[in-house]
Amino acid sequence: MVNGLVRPMANSRIAKLMFLIAAFVIVVAGIREASTILVPFLTAVFVTIVSTPMAIWMNRKGVPMPVALGLVIFLLMALAVLGVGVIGKSVNDLTKNLVNYQTIASAHIENLTIWLQGRGLQIEDSRPIKDLLDPAAAMGWVGNTLGALTAVMSQAFIILLLAIFMLLEAAILPEKVKRLPGMNDAGWGRLGRIVDDVRFYMGIKTIMSLLTGLGVGIWCAILKIDFPILLGLLAFMLNYVPNVGSILAAVPGVTLALFQFNAGTAAMTGVGYLAINVSVSNFLEPRLLGKSLGMSPLIIVVSMFFWGWALGPIGMLLAVPLTMTTKIAMESGRSTQWIAMMMAHGAEVKAAEPAKDLLAAESDASQEASRESSESLPADAVAQAGK
Repeated sequence: MVNGLVRPMANSRIAKLMFLIAAFVIVVAGIREASTILVPFLTAVFVTIVSTPMAIWMNRKGVPMPVALGLVIFLLMALAVLGVGVIGKSVNDLTKNLVNYQTIASAHIENLTIWLQGRGLQIEDSRPIKDLLDPAAAMGWVGNTLGALTAVMSQAFIILLLAIFMLLEAAILPEKVKRLPGMNDAGWGRLGRIVDDVRFYMGIKTIMSLLTGLGVGIWCAILKIDFPILLGLLAFMLNYVPNVGSILAAVPGVTLALFQFNAGTAAMTGVGYLAINVSVSNFLEPRLLGKSLGMSPLIIVVSMFFWGWALGPIGMLLAVPLTMTTKIAMESGRSTQWIAMMMAHGAEVKAAEPAKDLLAAESDASQEASRESSESLPADAVAQAGK
């Protein structure tokens, strides 16, 4: 009787589910409101995670750690300056050449109209075709993408400053974390797994993105398409976006080839993008990453849209490591293990502990908590519950 009346709400599965939903809504709202602060901070965290192994590798080769950190910091500064310069110049040049692209597109449309009329198709007004193939509209999303990258690069100084201080703290930070109150071996192991998994993924993804960007830049330079460096940089950045990034990266290159030359050159450009992405993203990358992500492909796609909505375009780039971190954190508690299981890859699910064992363990834990709670009640509370 007592247990039935004074059972804590925490033992109710419905209450737990409602609590999780409420917590999720609050956290997501906080992330969206704090995106201006979180984006540079998270970017600096992942830059630090990727950069730290370089300093450790140089230190193992005999380079003093301060010198190794200095070299890594110098490399990051050089890349930031180069990225800001390339993106800024490319945006200005693209804006100036847009009128020229419109003129070329109009000439292509006139030739297309004449060709169709020669085949017996009467076209009295070519304005609908011009509106459909308007370079300003076709290149509009490219400008938006570049604008988002420019906004991020405008924060390059803040990101670089944060990354520098994080790198300087990298040597002593593990000892600080180990000495935190309540930190045990299990918690330290989970943190280590998060860092190792994210570092491995970001390292492999960065190398694959470099290969993709380099291949795209060289291919566009061979075809004499405008802005080959910018197109290579876009391919490098968008390769971090899972599944659809490589498709988005091909749009500006193919569009520029169409407006600058003809449909044949645009087709060759598309074939080049396809060959590069199939070779890197579908052949080389899966063999290096394997199934180390341990996440369902559906979850990866959904996470891309979710983090893009919550943090903006940079959220799409960081979607996989952020979701990977969330999954590992969910595995730490029995009440959230089912969420981690829903996010898991099929092979990981087959090797996991059966659901009935988890439910039995959770039921035993709930009964034990209820018994301890009842025993700790004052005598007058028990008597009142008995009435």
